[in-house]
Amino acid sequence: MAYSVPPLPYAYDALEPHIDKATMEFHHDKHHQAYVDKANAALEGTEWADKPVEDVLKNLDSPGDKKGPVKNNGGGHYNHSLFWESMSPDGGGAPSGELAAAIDSAFGSFSDFQAKVKETGVNQFGSGWSWLVHDGSGLAIVGSANQDSPISNGQTPLLGVDVWEHAYYLKYQNKRPDYIDAWWNVVNWDKVAERFAAAS
Repeated sequence: MAYSVPPLPYAYDALEPHIDKATMEFHHDKHHQAYVDKANAALEGTEWADKPVEDVLKNLDSPGDKKGPVKNNGGGHYNHSLFWESMSPDGGGAPSGELAAAIDSAFGSFSDFQAKVKETGVNQFGSGWSWLVHDGSGLAIVGSANQDSPISNGQTPLLGVDVWEHAYYLKYQNKRPDYIDAWWNVVNWDKVAERFAAAS
């Protein structure tokens, strides 16, 4: 079963003013579609063509000479599918319950956690991501280059902020820190809590 771009769970303009409609249209319809098309092409005719993208990314050595294209484009598909669901027009604020307690325990406070995610995203050289992951023993913040995904390193991504320029340049130009600050206003903490519960 070839991969396809999942529909956005909200309208293109639903995250305004924090993330603009034009960025969402290009990001979802063009960039994500390109990752899907290239991942499908790289996997076509292989034993991995019908496997879930998570399985493929956990076994990157298996596609052999396709490893590079699969890592880049399969990763782009997986990362973005998670990204769209991590945002909501009703998002923002702070997490609650067990997720909030785990963040406080791991990072000291919610504001310290936010600062660390931002620092990781701002300092990611070139394109990439800043992630909150469950590493098997607890929560951690990691950065990844390009479309590399923590899932390939045995970690479970709970939340990721896309710091590729295509995620913010139309509205924020080169001001990546401003984009990350605004992005907190749309985070879907219910979805993140759901992933945390499953990973725990």
